[in-house]
Amino acid sequence: MFDDDQLDEDSPILAIAAAAELAGMHPQTLRQYDRIGLVVPARTQGGSRRYSLRHVQQLREVARMSSEGMSLPAIARIIELEDRVRELHFRVRDLEARVQAELQNRPGARVFAAGTSGSVISLRHGTRVRRTREVMLWQPRRPLDLGPTPDDLDED
Repeated sequence: MFDDDQLDEDSPILAIAAAAELAGMHPQTLRQYDRIGLVVPARTQGGSRRYSLRHVQQLREVARMSSEGMSLPAIARIIELEDRVRELHFRVRDLEARVQAELQNRPGARVFAAGTSGSVISLRHGTRVRRTREVMLWQPRRPLDLGPTPDDLDED
């Protein structure tokens, strides 16, 4: 029924009754938490709530913190911050993978050359370029003849 590669703890697969049972709560409690934005499930096209395993974990955590006397707004803030930390963790992991791939693809210092149009061409370390196409030698232009200078006029 489900592809194992696509099913994870964030997949919204549980109906409200199943999620409530797994969390040890009444379905009405889950509806109330959804209304106040505490644990917000995904919705089907028909509008039915669908909970993930992460939602069930959050619901259990909400019950634990609530039983310890923590207010619902405080619990909501904690959940919000935990979600943000998780998001940042994934971003850092992605950026680390990108940097690692960059280091593997371009070991050593970067080498650049100028193309015939003046554009910059990035070269792999140790690559030689053919001068006829990839490198253009720069030569200074001859000075423009702007006519006689004041010093030229004083020579008479």
